[in-house]
Amino acid sequence: MSRQIFQLKVSLVGVRPPVWRRVLVPGGYTLDRVHRVVQHAMGWRDCHLHSFEIDGHQYGEPDPDGELAVRDELDVRLDAVVDKGCRFQYVYDFGDWWEHDLLVEDVCAADADERYPVCVDGERACPPEGVGGPTGHAVLLAALADPEHPERRAMGEWASAGFDPAAFDAGRATTLLRRFC
Repeated sequence: MSRQIFQLKVSLVGVRPPVWRRVLVPGGYTLDRVHRVVQHAMGWRDCHLHSFEIDGHQYGEPDPDGELAVRDELDVRLDAVVDKGCRFQYVYDFGDWWEHDLLVEDVCAADADERYPVCVDGERACPPEGVGGPTGHAVLLAALADPEHPERRAMGEWASAGFDPAAFDAGRATTLLRRFC
């Protein structure tokens, strides 16, 4: 029997212009590995809490204090909870609340000559960590686009000199996926 590969489109909710990635992920990955795929494909640094919501069920890292009721993501395989056409949510950083819409665009057999996971496409740079969610990201983009914006210099320094909101490199994302996922 051939290994199933899930083609996922990962889109940031509430962000304009759109920021998204298309990744190919083995269906046998547990949700904790899917979390790492989203982190590295998008460009996050994995320094905040996260959770998945699939069919009304929450999955993530169990809270030792029991305050956050989630099912353990280590115990759940992707192919056990979603199929072609399914949509589910992933939230990263409960303070900034980066909501990601994940769509299972396709499920196919693995290519014997390919290594997985793979980032095959995407658009725009991931917002910087700690920018303040979609609203803060919009302020950052406005400041960087307007030479007269009162916060342009401060926000440009904060975001780092090399931040280009239009930049995205699927090859670099794939390298990170293969190194860390």
